Amino acid sequence: MAVPEEVRAAKRINAEGERIIEKAQEEAERTIARAQEQAAFLIEERGLTEASQEESRRIIERAEDEAEEIRRGADEYAASTLIGLEGDLVRTLQSIKKGVALLDERRAALRSPGVEAEGGEYYEDDAEDKEGVSQAVRP
Repeated sequence: MAVPEEVRAAKRINAEGERIIEKAQEEAERTIARAQEQAAFLIEERGLTEASQEESRRIIERAEDEAEEIRRGADEYAASTLIGLEGDLVRTLQSIKKGVALLDERRAALRSPGVEAEGGEYYEDDAEDKEGVSQAVRP
């Protein structure tokens, strides 16, 4: 039961990371658009072509740096969350494997002749009923 919840959690984390990256990209695009508008205004209104181009480059560079920082933060968050989830899944898988091994041991013990089961009963291969099921034999 725990594994499907953890898988859903991983999907939510992945979706959240994608949402953060998408939001950062949108913000970067808005910033770039504002920078381009500002550059066009400076060129038209003031005739400062060189200054406006430099300002535009600076704004775009800052926006790209901010977007990259947001992406990096989102990636780090997603990676750390997924690493934690991986650890949880490994522990869950180990627990499942231990449970399966325990059940295998119990089944093997029930099939082995002369092995005592719970309640002081012994199971023997030659004490089978008509359907081939081992019957408990008291000592």
